[in-house]
Amino acid sequence: MAQVLSKIKEPQDLQQLSEAELEQICQEVRDVLIQTIATNGGHLAPNLGIVELTLALHLVFRTPDDKIVWDVGHQSYVHKLLTGRQEEFKTLRTYQGLAGFPKRSESPHDCINTGHSSTSISAALGLAFARDLKRKDNAVVAVIGDGALTGGMALEALNHAGNESTDLIVVLNDNEKSIADNVGAISTYLTRMRTDPRYFRNKEEMEDMVKKIPSIGPQVFKILEKVKEGVKHLMVPGVLFEELGYSYLGPIDGHNLTELRNVLNNARQLKGPVLVHVLTKKGCGYGPAEQNPGLFHGVGPFDVKTGKVHKTEGPKTYTQIFSDTMMQLARQDERVLGITAAMPDGTGLAPFARAFPARFYDVGIAEQHAVCMASALALEGLKPVVAIYSSFLQRAYDQIFHDVCLQKAPVVFAIDRAGLVGEDGETHHGVYDISYLRHIPGLTVMSPKDENELQHMLYSAYKLNSPVAIRYPRGQGLGVPLDQVLQELPYGQGEVLQEGQDLLIIAIGTMVQPAVEAAQLLAGKGIEVTVINGRYIKPLDSDLILSKARSISHVLTVEENVLDGGFGSAVQELLQDQQVECKVRRIGIPDSYVQHGALSMLKKDLGLTAENIAAVAEGFIGKQSQPPRRGNLKIAPIMSNVKLAFRGEK
Repeated sequence: MAQVLSKIKEPQDLQQLSEAELEQICQEVRDVLIQTIATNGGHLAPNLGIVELTLALHLVFRTPDDKIVWDVGHQSYVHKLLTGRQEEFKTLRTYQGLAGFPKRSESPHDCINTGHSSTSISAALGLAFARDLKRKDNAVVAVIGDGALTGGMALEALNHAGNESTDLIVVLNDNEKSIADNVGAISTYLTRMRTDPRYFRNKEEMEDMVKKIPSIGPQVFKILEKVKEGVKHLMVPGVLFEELGYSYLGPIDGHNLTELRNVLNNARQLKGPVLVHVLTKKGCGYGPAEQNPGLFHGVGPFDVKTGKVHKTEGPKTYTQIFSDTMMQLARQDERVLGITAAMPDGTGLAPFARAFPARFYDVGIAEQHAVCMASALALEGLKPVVAIYSSFLQRAYDQIFHDVCLQKAPVVFAIDRAGLVGEDGETHHGVYDISYLRHIPGLTVMSPKDENELQHMLYSAYKLNSPVAIRYPRGQGLGVPLDQVLQELPYGQGEVLQEGQDLLIIAIGTMVQPAVEAAQLLAGKGIEVTVINGRYIKPLDSDLILSKARSISHVLTVEENVLDGGFGSAVQELLQDQQVECKVRRIGIPDSYVQHGALSMLKKDLGLTAENIAAVAEGFIGKQSQPPRRGNLKIAPIMSNVKLAFRGEK
């Protein structure tokens, strides 16, 4: 039982604890993290590595008056435990429970919502400027990992903040041990000296004294300055940050609570931008996570004793199918390249990287760079495949438009995690990509109905000499048989899965199977349904859709994307442009951010189930039955009903 931790209702309660109790609370926090994430899944290794640092931050700074901004935010679990959310912590990442990232609506101690990387310094600088404009004196701290520091936005903000005189503390959480032990020991000694306020006062007094030496004072001072700078470049790893305008403190042992507390206290007294370099170990305190921090970075439920992740038996995931197909294409064509932004394992490109290291590029958290670089590779005759999660590809929108599509560069975008992703919530749902991609000229956009179609789509994209995006979901496929020979899909053509005269359902991607199941339910009630697998979001199969819509008066579209600008909108636009007289209803995701929770629960609440599709269809074509009552998501109805009639409508 967490005896000391249970006493902490608010961060200020930490001030009453002894050194021994503070050490005990670190272990208790780790125990709670391990037990909770073993049940719910989540980001274990990053949080285990930041326990002492989080504790030290809350001992030195007084939130919510002082502001702590967590970059990405997946390492904020310890912060949540120390800021009044212990009782709710067992609900972490569950439906209507605590989010896995900071949320302003959850606590006043969460000053900024986060979920994507490299944003903390920009946000913190904005908070610091706001403080100055309001003439307040609170501290502002950005906590950023060495991985997130590779992001262009972080470097832009780092550059800007270093050029300003405003007080800002950037804590660099370096969990990759990029500094050798011997250098670290020297730097720790130098930091203790340089963070002591007496050092700065003595330094100024010594400079004044040397300058006052008759005749030779100024010359001696210049020589000493050159020697000092030379020694600094040899011995101090933070000289780059100092050149950017920061007072650099570090590197600090990120698991030494006393040292962390002392350095952060001194950092708070310094004026202007300060960078505190902290060395931590991902997974610290739990053997399996220390040995395999990559696996336990974001992990599903696991056995605490063995560290073995609980895996459900079943079909291969879409990510695995993508990985296997990439390997097959790469063996056939040495022009095939794999590119990712710090996600080789998550995107399935890790096997490719091992097999073809010279043809694999991990650019770090730099999606814009990845896409722009890929365009140049493609224009030189190579076959780059850029694998990025849907929610992260949003960050490279301009590069898709400007560098790829405008130049007709044949880049293939493998968009993993398209659609709902579950427990990671609003910042990670990939439900916007259809809307932000389909209006870009020259870009082909596809979405497979199952894993077999995915491998054929990737092959078809590889064969096309133009930009292509393929969006596919997280998780397991449907378990359909896989063709042994890859085939080119007819360009821009959908497929009719079944015929019927009462209703036309046009579905895309993950919604094709529920649409087929809905048609089966409707058949039991005497309603005949034509079901089309759209396959292509752009270009639409205009001939097929128009021919069916002209003979069937009711058209229902289904997609796992926002309705605004989505697949259904594309179908509606086509029918309107061609003046087809029919009624159209769309099922998809409303104009509202979708919370975190199990996929099954989210899909039920959003109406993305076979049962709801069937119920909507019945009402749509004139039946009296209503859609089943949804859960507690409290959203507007997730359909739109637009009558398209252009020939003599009264």
